[in-house]
Amino acid sequence: VQLQASGGGLVQAGGSLRLSCAASGSRFSLYAMGWYRQAPGKQRGLVALMTRAGSTTYADSVEGRFTISRDNAKNTVYLQMNSLKPEDTAVYYCNAGLPGQVIGDWGQGTQVTVSS
Repeated sequence: VQLQASGGGLVQAGGSLRLSCAASGSRFSLYAMGWYRQAPGKQRGLVALMTRAGSTTYADSVEGRFTISRDNAKNTVYLQMNSLKPEDTAVYYCNAGLPGQVIGDWGQGTQVTVSS
């Protein structure tokens, strides 16, 4: 599965961004889809996950501020990020499959920078 994340940018604290991730292939609706992020000097970690049934899981640090959604007709998963904080600054990636069992290429990700 090839994935292309986009929508990152520079935003002030308290602002919002919406990330998009377009996936290749015809089996998109069968996959769990997740958003991950990696800040400088830190390991990449899960931010949000949506199963193929629509169940969602969020990292504690983003619960209530971020919302993951998907459009299976467009092979796209989204991450709406509100009330952004400087600590949300990272490169954001998307991938298919459950954490630890991802099946796509990580790609370049999309940079999100939140200024204070």
